Amino acid sequence: MLRKIDPSVKIGPWVDIEESTRGTTLEIGEKTTIDNFVKIKPVGGTGSIRIGRRVFVNSGCVFYSGNGIEIGDDVLIGPHCNFVPVNHEFQDASQTIISQRFRPSLGGIKIGNDVWLGAQVTIVDGAEIPDGCVVGACSLVNSKLEAYGIYVG
Repeated sequence: MLRKIDPSVKIGPWVDIEESTRGTTLEIGEKTTIDNFVKIKPVGGTGSIRIGRRVFVNSGCVFYSGNGIEIGDDVLIGPHCNFVPVNHEFQDASQTIISQRFRPSLGGIKIGNDVWLGAQVTIVDGAEIPDGCVVGACSLVNSKLEAYGIYVG
């Protein structure tokens, strides 16, 4: 994984960033903090991960590169959030799910500026969380939200 990490970024000593075998990029903007026990895994597609400036990623979060993740500036990410911008294919019952590989991209994950994600939020392929949104703990985001909305559940 090609890494473009600003020198001001704070990355905990127990963060696990795997190397990409597909040439994907990890970009992290200035003054961002990645807390311990975060996992960044390039798998499931050729998308890259871009994390903006002044973002706080709490412990236990998992990022799969899949079809790509874009996170804006000033985003707060609670503990144990999952970013999964890829979906397995399962239409052909004569084949195993793993052998069918992945479904076509729904556009990856896009998160705007000044967003707050509570603990244990899961975000999947095709989700868009625009500026100013608050997403409550244990929520699933699988579509496009409205800017400055509050979403729970």
